[in-house]
Amino acid sequence: MQVAEPPGASSTTTETVNHMIGGDEVPSKSGRTFGSLNPATGREIARVAFGEAEDVDAAVRAAREAYERRVWAGMAPGGRARIMRRIGDLIRERADVIGAVESADTGKPLGQATAEVTLAADFFTYFATHAELPDGRTHPADAGYFVYSKREPYGVVGAISPWNYPFLLACWKTAPALAVGNSVVLKMAEQSPLSTAHLGRLVLEAGMPAGVFNVVHGDGPTTGAALVAHPDVPKLTFTGSTAVGKEILRVSSQWIKSVHLELGGKTPNIIFDDADREQAIAGSLFTAFYNTGQICTSGTRLLVQRDAKDSIVEQFVERARKIRVGDPTAPGTQLGPLISREQLERVTGYIEEGRRGGATLATGGGLVGSGAGGYFIEPTVFTDVTPDMRIAKEEIFGPVLSVMTFSSEEEAVRIANDVMYGLAATLWTTDLGRAFRMADRLEAGIIWTNCPHYLPVNVPYEGHKLSGLGEDLGVEAQNTFTHLKTHAINFGGGKLEWA
Repeated sequence: MQVAEPPGASSTTTETVNHMIGGDEVPSKSGRTFGSLNPATGREIARVAFGEAEDVDAAVRAAREAYERRVWAGMAPGGRARIMRRIGDLIRERADVIGAVESADTGKPLGQATAEVTLAADFFTYFATHAELPDGRTHPADAGYFVYSKREPYGVVGAISPWNYPFLLACWKTAPALAVGNSVVLKMAEQSPLSTAHLGRLVLEAGMPAGVFNVVHGDGPTTGAALVAHPDVPKLTFTGSTAVGKEILRVSSQWIKSVHLELGGKTPNIIFDDADREQAIAGSLFTAFYNTGQICTSGTRLLVQRDAKDSIVEQFVERARKIRVGDPTAPGTQLGPLISREQLERVTGYIEEGRRGGATLATGGGLVGSGAGGYFIEPTVFTDVTPDMRIAKEEIFGPVLSVMTFSSEEEAVRIANDVMYGLAATLWTTDLGRAFRMADRLEAGIIWTNCPHYLPVNVPYEGHKLSGLGEDLGVEAQNTFTHLKTHAINFGGGKLEWA
């Protein structure tokens, strides 16, 4: 697959990327395609098959047939584990190639994109062990009875993955589902579909039977909606916006589907006056601006204890101005573009809202190199923000930070919890007792103290409030992608006497 050249260079369109259905790369039945753009240039770099209801149905039927034939679910656990470990190895071997595709398709700095692909391999390596984990238990029962329970795969899992970490989240969402014996139909976000084509090929190369892993490309209203509504997809896993998550729940209620959701966030990043200030500032810059702020756990609300506010914010703003924004292929680039023109317009709209709402623009707010056609924007910091402002309450999904102050733990908790989201919270303090007190009171599924975005694959992950439903990662993911069956056996407990 051809990688787009840097901004300003000539570029050509690649061949069409097709769906992966039943082990074959196939076009849409309608022949319809859409363009995938390089957000650093605004230019088209590939044509991608656009999946409609009949394409989704073909993928689901392939997945269902593979499940019913037990070519994967019935494979010896050690066999599934070996294939999954092989997928991880292949991803590592091809990380440079896949990373280059990911960089061109998303605008991520090349080194960052390649590192994320390498990290994605760990999901298959780790979840390979889940194929061989105990999956049930025995239960105390009356004399003459034996009762046991076991976890079983759902059959077909519909996975809908977002554009901010395409390859990483494609692996994140599918590896645990595959490990326990499900077949998968993956629908990637239309803004970033290209790296997933490589994943589909690697899965087959590793030895996974055809039909177990399928990829259908397209948009949410057409392709995603068809997958959500398909009656033969009993389990859905979705990462994306809270608004779409609500719609998925509504549609799924018709079939009482099991739905796992990882949704939006508005992470408070709380610096107390006893914090290691150098670490707090460095970590706060990272959590606010990494991946151009396009992360659901980005620490976009900076809460600083009032006595420390002036010196911390001054240093933070000074260092934010030095962040290198530009060509993702250039050495030293720290921030690439936003994913699309639509996202650029959304983020600039919020910047205007911050100005209108009375916040002070301390730095940023402007476009970078807009004449080159890319979707670049400066890291932006607002001070004098109050908790009731829209920029302090709503997920922006861009490099826009709101600075607020607090005096006490009580006030910090009140401000931090005063949003509809509850995904993550970050604390900076050297007081261990304070860390435990705050963690108990913050309404979030993930709390980081002095270590933003620390997410080992073996540690579970769950959003609270409107940030999600169900568990990711860790051994807990086994429960997310299986359901329970119990079996009671009377082998000498007496005869039934009723009528």
